[in-house]
Amino acid sequence: MLLALAATLSLHAATDFDAKAAERFANLALACVHKEYPNKISHNLNGDDDVAPPRKLTPAFYGCYDWHSSVHGHWLLARLARTFPDAPFAKAAHDAIAASITPENIAQEVRYLRGDGRASFERPYGLAWLLQLGAELRETNDPLAKTLEPLETAAAERLKAWLPKLSHPIRIGEHSQSAFSFGLILDSTSDPQLRQLVVDRSRAFFLHDRKCPIAYEPSGEDFLSPCLAEADLMRRVLPRKQFAAWLTGFLPSMTLKPEIVSDPSDPKLAHLDGLNLSRAWMLEGIASALPSSDPRVAAFRAAAKAHRDAGLAAVTGEHYEGGHWLGSFAVYLVTKRGMAK
Repeated sequence: MLLALAATLSLHAATDFDAKAAERFANLALACVHKEYPNKISHNLNGDDDVAPPRKLTPAFYGCYDWHSSVHGHWLLARLARTFPDAPFAKAAHDAIAASITPENIAQEVRYLRGDGRASFERPYGLAWLLQLGAELRETNDPLAKTLEPLETAAAERLKAWLPKLSHPIRIGEHSQSAFSFGLILDSTSDPQLRQLVVDRSRAFFLHDRKCPIAYEPSGEDFLSPCLAEADLMRRVLPRKQFAAWLTGFLPSMTLKPEIVSDPSDPKLAHLDGLNLSRAWMLEGIASALPSSDPRVAAFRAAAKAHRDAGLAAVTGEHYEGGHWLGSFAVYLVTKRGMAK
């Protein structure tokens, strides 16, 4: 109980938003975690038995348009209920999570994940967010962490089988990107073998990178920055002094401005709103790993603030195309989850 209280207090200290602001984000997730349609399903059919609605195929995580958004929608609720345990939305948030994470639902999720033809299902992005959800529940001493554990184990097994075979990093600005998911995994996994594999792959893939072409970013549908995500990962992997030296070679200069979405009702174009949010937390993470006297710190923090302001302003819920997932990115940013350890 004391540990949980200390965690809550430290979270309050880390945030600059209140329960009323948090309720707006919580309501976005509460509106979608059990909303089955519209649904973008990524599903290999192996026979007639696989023809079923999402709530039957993946009964814990079928809402919020797609599996990974449902997972991090549940994470959002767990994170905010932990941050504001006395807020009016906290009970509804926990009840929604408990309705999803039941032994029966998780057993079916495990069967689905281990089914034939699903070796690449939600790998690595959705699986990494699942580990984040598990970590959030464990750190809150929530009994639901134990219920979720079999699915976490299956996800970790899938990642451990894949990482030794991954010959090159995936550097795109969408779900398949390696660096972002590696960072999520390092911040969340309780599996020491998986952690070491991610550290080893990060060093092998990125340690010798130089002059990242950040001027080429973004692509028109990015919600992650390839350059910043790599730097944000490596500050988790390298000692502080080594990271500062590595960053000099990797990102010798940087000029970024917040992106503007031309049509927030378009599900792909709306990704740029998420890019502003993820850039903000990555810039903050990079700055946090540099010596306070480093002249780059002020520039990174100024850029982070500009992207933060633009990104948070876009989290309105007006369009489901962004509303089903942008709240999670906003909560990750404002609760400083990536810098919590």
